[in-house]
Amino acid sequence: MKVLITDNVPEICKTILENSGIETTIKNNLTPAELLEEIGNYEGLIIRSSSKCTSEVIDRATKLRAVCRAGVGIDNVDVPAATKRGIIVMNTPGGNTTSTAEHTITLLLSLSRKIPQACNSVREGKWERKKFLGTQVSGKVLGVIGLGRIGKEVAKRAAALEMKVIGYDPFISIGTASKLNIHQVKNLDELLLQSDYISLHIPLRNDTKNIISAREFDLMKRGVRIINCARGGILSEDALVDALETGKVAGAALDVFEKEPPGDNKLLKFENVLPTPHLGALTEEAQSAVAKDAAEQMADALKGNNILNAVNIPVQNPEEYEQLKPFMKLTEKMGSLLIQLAKDRLISIDIQYSGEISKNNISPVTDSLLAGILEHVLEENVNFINARILAKERGININEIISSTTEDYTNLVLANIKTESGEQSVTGTVFKNEDPRIETINGFRVDMNPSGYVLILFGQDKPGLIGEIGKVLGDQDINIGHMTFGRKTDKSDALVVLNLDGAVSHDTIVSLEKLECINSAYMLKF
Repeated sequence: MKVLITDNVPEICKTILENSGIETTIKNNLTPAELLEEIGNYEGLIIRSSSKCTSEVIDRATKLRAVCRAGVGIDNVDVPAATKRGIIVMNTPGGNTTSTAEHTITLLLSLSRKIPQACNSVREGKWERKKFLGTQVSGKVLGVIGLGRIGKEVAKRAAALEMKVIGYDPFISIGTASKLNIHQVKNLDELLLQSDYISLHIPLRNDTKNIISAREFDLMKRGVRIINCARGGILSEDALVDALETGKVAGAALDVFEKEPPGDNKLLKFENVLPTPHLGALTEEAQSAVAKDAAEQMADALKGNNILNAVNIPVQNPEEYEQLKPFMKLTEKMGSLLIQLAKDRLISIDIQYSGEISKNNISPVTDSLLAGILEHVLEENVNFINARILAKERGININEIISSTTEDYTNLVLANIKTESGEQSVTGTVFKNEDPRIETINGFRVDMNPSGYVLILFGQDKPGLIGEIGKVLGDQDINIGHMTFGRKTDKSDALVVLNLDGAVSHDTIVSLEKLECINSAYMLKF
């Protein structure tokens, strides 16, 4: 077996591979044309950010079985093309955990003691001790938003500094948080109200973009300090500028920005803003760790051992993948729908298979449902391989059920999630054209295409219901592509599903929920 390394990684990567009996070649700085010529000779490829594993490269990679990105992102790998070819694509998300957590704590302490400002003052020949009066962190409340790998490590280090750590993550069990001496709050607002320091450790997604904005700053204590070593765009930079100007925020430490480099960003003009150039993972140890992880994962994958941190499904049989792919697409959409309807902590997930699909390998189909659920809420990269593990780590029970009953369908999949405040359920099927369809939502019969922007409204079946909804949307110049109306037998409850050309605003959702016939409204994105 042969592995090609095309980017600069520490020597330990090659050493581990060769000690595993794998011939390893390092060719840095290959041009795209040179990589196309070279790749056909190798079973494995390890890259960082410089090289690109495009569909053209994959077409030429006749022997390739695995690609590993020594780092977190995989935007330089054409994952769909690799998946279609049965090539495993991996990354190494755990290698930078400690370094990023340490950088977060470093920034927290620097904010508290005004270290950068004091250093600059001394270099200017000044001795301004009183000007740099600091703040003690012991006894203060640190609010950690997102309790994934890095969030947990930050909490652990903050506790060692005798800080009181509170955390918000609706998709991790309270038992898991309590083991780390984290007091888990019920909602984000509760964390904002209590925290002296706030550290962000969540992914940037549609539902987390600007999750900290003007409203959230208003809820915070006066003099709060903010640290963001996660992703730019999680907090509104304009709202942070306003909060700094009013003194609501006493300081902010930012390792990430919406635009990088930040250029003439207004935040850089504040003396109490500590900017760093995305240094979270930039330590010798972290670089060595991701190189070590990449080598070990590659060796395991090529030798048929455990596969870790795969971002696609490792298909050994392309024919089986083609057979399961429509159902995997269906359950991913079902999971996405369910979690966007849920507003509370997950307790359990049930998935029931009926018909021909129940005779197949259902594990990757279930894993696809879990990925659809968890990818909306976790900082980690969620995939078909690690979704089940991540769910179990968070204390979420998973039940797979095989049923002989199919009702009117050749194949039917039912998924139900239980949260602390209730349950959500959905059924779906795949027709001959392999398009996924949602057949019921919480018992309401629908025929829904789970794609694009979908508005779901729960209410009462009363005359004028559709007209009132149409008026609100029409006043906002919102175009409806398709509408489905569902209701339960002998009941007045109704469900309206609208496929829209774009997302509706929060204000529009509020306006819809004020209608007498509407109980709740949800804007979904697939």
